[in-house]
Amino acid sequence: MAPLISEQTKSSGGSDRFLSDLASHADALFHGPIYEQYAAICYRKHPEFGTAEVVIVTSRESGRWVIPKGWPIKGKKPHEVAAIEAFEEAGVRGKIKKKPFGYFTYLKQHADGHRVPCIVQLHLLEVEKTCEDFPERGQRRSEWVSFIEAASRVREPELKGLLLMADRKLRRMKAKK
Repeated sequence: MAPLISEQTKSSGGSDRFLSDLASHADALFHGPIYEQYAAICYRKHPEFGTAEVVIVTSRESGRWVIPKGWPIKGKKPHEVAAIEAFEEAGVRGKIKKKPFGYFTYLKQHADGHRVPCIVQLHLLEVEKTCEDFPERGQRRSEWVSFIEAASRVREPELKGLLLMADRKLRRMKAKK
């Protein structure tokens, strides 16, 4: 299994604390359930430059930069949940890929301080519409940034790599056209 990282790890120096954070939660990693979440990398072509950019949002609890993600919803497929979360958290709608783009892992900290290991299934969503009114507006900040900037802002090492992989994939697709 890939490394897990706490949502509480600070942006600066997060790599230094990664192993100690992981080690302090070894029991949860090896003796408890692993929870699933679904997420979307929401991208669009920059209106002026034509390059791809991605939306990132802040988490409600810690204010750290993340991508839209959430828990399973009964009766919904993973890619449908990812699309719902993209709308609820970032106010974007578009065409989502059914096939997972990748996975990343982290330790989710609940309000009571309890941490649980999560594996996040990631889907690409090409944004076709941005909405001014959406469920979590005012609860989060959102920004459209380059994939490189997004990778520098998120804390999860695997997510950083997936953002950079998505950027390379989209550049290759653009070059083929």
